[in-house]
Amino acid sequence: MSSRDLGEDGSGRGDTKKPLLNTGNWYRMSSWRSSSMGMGSSALLVRGGSVSVLFCVLIVALGPIQFGFTSGYSSPTQADIVADLSLSVSEFSLFGSLSNVGAMVGAIASGQIAEHMGRKGSLMIAAIPNIIGWLIISFAKNSTFLYLGRLLEGFGVGIISYTVPVYIAEVSPQNMRGSLGAVNQLSVTIGILLAYVLGLFVNWRILAVMGALPCIVLIPGLFFIPESPRWLAKMGMTEEFESSLQVLRGFDTDISSEVNDIKKSVASSNKRTTITFSDFKRKRYWFPLLIGIGLLVLQQLSGINGVFFYSTTIFESAGISSSNLATVGLGVIQVIATGVATWLMDKAGRRLLLIVSSSGMTLSLLLVSVSFFLEDSISEESKVYSLLGILSLIGLVTLVISYSLGIGAVPWIIMSEILPVSIKSLAGSVATFVNWLMAWAITMSANLLLSWSTGGTFTIYTVLSSLTVVFVSMLVPETKGRTLEEIQSSFR
Repeated sequence: MSSRDLGEDGSGRGDTKKPLLNTGNWYRMSSWRSSSMGMGSSALLVRGGSVSVLFCVLIVALGPIQFGFTSGYSSPTQADIVADLSLSVSEFSLFGSLSNVGAMVGAIASGQIAEHMGRKGSLMIAAIPNIIGWLIISFAKNSTFLYLGRLLEGFGVGIISYTVPVYIAEVSPQNMRGSLGAVNQLSVTIGILLAYVLGLFVNWRILAVMGALPCIVLIPGLFFIPESPRWLAKMGMTEEFESSLQVLRGFDTDISSEVNDIKKSVASSNKRTTITFSDFKRKRYWFPLLIGIGLLVLQQLSGINGVFFYSTTIFESAGISSSNLATVGLGVIQVIATGVATWLMDKAGRRLLLIVSSSGMTLSLLLVSVSFFLEDSISEESKVYSLLGILSLIGLVTLVISYSLGIGAVPWIIMSEILPVSIKSLAGSVATFVNWLMAWAITMSANLLLSWSTGGTFTIYTVLSSLTVVFVSMLVPETKGRTLEEIQSSFR
């Protein structure tokens, strides 16, 4: 089962592409098979430094930690930034939403960058504007530099949000893919929590410098993990593809079956090298794209980003005096709930978690909206007012738990699993762009809607969240326990 070039293996493509950015393959040998047969020094070196999939996932998880830090940054810093730079509510709302605008641009570019630079190369590219953006925010003297920094970090986050789930899905064995894929969302929640906690103790400028640290560590870390074997196979780099897969699975593991499956999938996808808009009339393309975009849109329409970005303001509206501490508590609960989801992902399955999660979110949002409506008609001195504040807090907590159990992580996992290799870069970019477009709309409107009517805002989110239950029940398939090749072939 040896082949020097995928083009010779039936892919229809004899020329081997090379990545435009080489982030290093320290594990690579001239041929891992020939070296292992001879038991030369290079084989011994690689055996002694075998890279586990978990280690790879933990390295790339620094990207989502940065993603989460960006999402959580505006909540503990709003009062200080508004006071220091004399911003209005609408100007700070613009600042909060500009990371989503930058992410939209990053999302559009993410597919092509990941396609031509590789998954590792695109993460390295994403890290640079993130670092620069945080430093600009830290030294900002007016709103212009504040906005510029937010746009730059958003651009990097847009690339990260597409590339990390795809990389994790492509390197993970099928029995661990769900749990390892959920590490992406778990890392986002850890980043949010770090922003909340550190924001209690440090100035907003110092907090911005701290925001750059995950990406500063990510850049050197990328040199110590292998590239995605499926991307290498698609690029026709057979030797590197097989070496990468062997490193990921362990040097005592027989990878011949998985190698053949990946080669067949790549060969099939390369029979037609150009995808036109007319091709999207075929179910194998439009149906997975509909599911991917639908889940990522509905994830945002629940208003969860508005809750996270302005959680301190929401808690103040609920009559909770220690709003910053309540926000930190919310972050802790989110991390724990996402950790539970990570454990359940390959046991309960994606579809069940989505149904439970979206149903729980709908009921939680309904409780919060009713509580806020009743608060508006009751005196603040009343004991009932305090009780309603507690009910709204319970609703927000169950909302975050429900979100973390499914809607937070599963859409990204399913998007990375169901899109065919031939359209993954284009379709993945479109899906990620639409997600960030919705995130921008929710973030931009949340503060203004909350100023209009807190109860009315959560009523809107309740109706939109209920649509997710219907969508998942009718359209979303189960992907647990199936290889990527099996999932994608099921849409044909």
